Amino acid sequence: MKLAAGFFIALIIAYAAFRARSLSRSGAIAAVVVGTIIFGVGGWPWAILLLTFFVTSTVLTRTFKQRKSGLSEKFSKGGQRDAGQVLGNGGLATFFAGLTAFYPDDPRLWLAFAAVLAAVNADTWATELGVLNPYPPRMINNPKKVVEQGTSGGISFFGTLAALGGAALIGVLAGVLSPQGISWTTAVIVTLAGLLGSLFDSLLGATVQAIYH
Repeated sequence: MKLAAGFFIALIIAYAAFRARSLSRSGAIAAVVVGTIIFGVGGWPWAILLLTFFVTSTVLTRTFKQRKSGLSEKFSKGGQRDAGQVLGNGGLATFFAGLTAFYPDDPRLWLAFAAVLAAVNADTWATELGVLNPYPPRMINNPKKVVEQGTSGGISFFGTLAALGGAALIGVLAGVLSPQGISWTTAVIVTLAGLLGSLFDSLLGATVQAIYH
């Protein structure tokens, strides 16, 4: 019954996002799968964290779409998220939420779930708001090297500050909505994990990520 309700809610949200052109057709299907598990198995606290990531990232993507149009990096997928992006951002979080069906009282699952969403939210905020930085970014693995805005592995003050803000939003919600009761320790841990996850993603972008035309 709970899973059916999760499917129904996820279907409505995915359809609305598809109609608003925030999700492609494949992205909407993937979102239904992700949403069904997180809403249906985890419940509303888990769903709120997921929706916070999705809504804020969608708003930022649309708001700064024009600013990114002239950048040389790969923003070619635009504001519509496909299945790969949905699963890339929400797949691991969905896995942790699904595990609660077998281990409902394990507090580590909530922590891991929130940390994953904090990382992807931090990364998204850094990407979207980093374009506001007045100076060119520098490579995370070589701070002396100045690169163009949008370059994989490039970081800036605005981008890092945005990453911290994105991680902190999920962190605070995770601390307030924690199944074990309000925990500011959880908020701090999730925030730091999200920021570090975003920086590690930038490091991967600077060292091992391939770019195709």
